[in-house]
Amino acid sequence: MKTTISRHERHDSLQRLTFVTRKEWELVEWLIKSLRQTHTNKFLKLPILPHGPAWSCKKVSIQGNWTNENGQLLHKYIELWTWDPVECIRDLIAYTDHEGIHHVIDDMWMADWWCNKQKQLPKGATIAPIILTSDKTCLSQFRGDKSMWPVYRLFHHCMSLLLQPLIAAGQESVEMVCADLMVCQIYPILAAYVADFPEQCLVACCKENCCPKCLVVVDERGDPLSSLMQDPQLIKEILEKRKKGQHPTEFEDFGLCTVYSPFWANLPCTDIFLAFTPDLLHQLHRASSKITWSTEMDAHFKAIPDFPGLWHFKKGISAVKQWTGTEHKQMQCIFIGLLAGTVPSQVLVVAQAILEFSYFAQLQTHTSDTLQFLENTLVVFHANKDILHELEVCEHLNIPKLHQLLHYVQSISLYGTTDGFNTKLLEHLHIDFIKEAYWASNKQDYEKQMALWLQCQEAVFLHSSYLKWLSVQSQSATIASHADHDHDIDSGSDSEMEDLQFESCAAPTKAPPVIGQCVLHVLANAPAHPWTSIQQLITTHNAYMPKNCIVPGPQDHFDIFQQVIIVALPDPQVATPEVSPGPGQKPGSPAKFDMALINNGAQTTNLQTLDALAYIEWFTPFRGPDPFSGLLQVSHLT
Repeated sequence: MKTTISRHERHDSLQRLTFVTRKEWELVEWLIKSLRQTHTNKFLKLPILPHGPAWSCKKVSIQGNWTNENGQLLHKYIELWTWDPVECIRDLIAYTDHEGIHHVIDDMWMADWWCNKQKQLPKGATIAPIILTSDKTCLSQFRGDKSMWPVYRLFHHCMSLLLQPLIAAGQESVEMVCADLMVCQIYPILAAYVADFPEQCLVACCKENCCPKCLVVVDERGDPLSSLMQDPQLIKEILEKRKKGQHPTEFEDFGLCTVYSPFWANLPCTDIFLAFTPDLLHQLHRASSKITWSTEMDAHFKAIPDFPGLWHFKKGISAVKQWTGTEHKQMQCIFIGLLAGTVPSQVLVVAQAILEFSYFAQLQTHTSDTLQFLENTLVVFHANKDILHELEVCEHLNIPKLHQLLHYVQSISLYGTTDGFNTKLLEHLHIDFIKEAYWASNKQDYEKQMALWLQCQEAVFLHSSYLKWLSVQSQSATIASHADHDHDIDSGSDSEMEDLQFESCAAPTKAPPVIGQCVLHVLANAPAHPWTSIQQLITTHNAYMPKNCIVPGPQDHFDIFQQVIIVALPDPQVATPEVSPGPGQKPGSPAKFDMALINNGAQTTNLQTLDALAYIEWFTPFRGPDPFSGLLQVSHLT
């Protein structure tokens, strides 16, 4: 039977812990965020603020193969710092702040996994899907001896200790207060695991030349084959036999490692192999870093004209040693255009297919049509990929990252769109929760200091959130009181409330994009109608959708502004001749050209030169798209 609690009870403890004045709270917030932990503790004598689940430290004993003077094996203790996952869920779950033609998929609750698990649980059960993530990161910028996993050392044993509370909770449920103040029976179940490929293999207990999701043969990872998925129960039985001294043939055939007690073995309703989600950062954006680029392609990247919104790789791309996700995305925007006319048409087909797969895989809403398109692009890619080997672009295509693309459609169907499972988020969390915590410590016994620092940051966040909520409530009450002329305003209560809240201030105006000193456009900080679908534009705003070769789908949304002021550039066309390198000077640069779209019939242009001869080439109007690249075609005007 569901019960409710009073909303006043939830905020009662926070109200008792508010500070006397707003300035006092701002001082406390600045101290915790800016000073080192020792100085802050001395000033505040923490803890004084409510926070989330407390950190706990567990000692894990490791037995080595060295002996002491008495012939006994030496032991070493390591520390495992954890939060109780059930208490984390309890904290999060109470947080408040058309036509049926296609199955639309965006968030996890609209995908298949949630529906399938709901059928396995008792009637009235509420699922709390758990998304785990782990990765190794360096703590120090100068030394390589200090590194940390968010879950680290003796990986599976430590993970078992960390996730132990989820076993009973997932089997028997736990009563929790939800955001609507209803008490529900919560079943926390491991749903997804976000990690890069080496980390996935570590979790799956397999070698890195195998697939952590299916039983594909090592030499067939570059082929579009449909292999059997890994079976958790079968893998547990194989590992158990190996533990008992047996030698099952599947142990070697499946590429398993000697991890006899994987942490996921006893988690209820969990299929760890299905839980691995697509890794856009490493499997799509950074996959091209393995390609050897020719000097001709380098020259094309250098010669491309500047254009607002596009990067100019003025030094080419062959010299880039460490690619970032942003650089990969920028390179992909112009890649097909640079390839057109310089490589065989079959190479264009391969590049077009893999880029279309990349862009469609990143959609924030999917339908059965878009998922079918993903599968079709892979079929086109595999049908033409051998040209890459023939031209020695790459030695072979038996690549784990390429094989992982075959699992994208299944993962999206189960868990929703890929934007919710990007490993890029994990790399940002390394900075926020690991590196900054380490830098705030004195680098000695830093684990305990990091846990306390994170607890203090959380306490500040919770209290700041409460003050913002209090400010909204106060403003709402003020507006209501002014609207009702018969109501007497309690000035004492209002002044007391205002003393506890932040002064509302407008967000700083965003600087408009500029090139040099020229403003391109002026736009409001926030759209009047954010995230608007095509259907809303037509029905609500009477928008007319012009005929276009690019038809917006249900996954496309747009921010609608009241107005935009566009400022034309004074001299948008810039062309420069080739600059040869000189002794003791900067290296030379190739000639750069620029383009302008001219109205039909115009044969003159306002051209200014600086002691140089300008050469103008006229081109024909755009023709239909090229069958291989999909780009509109032009040719020289004779």
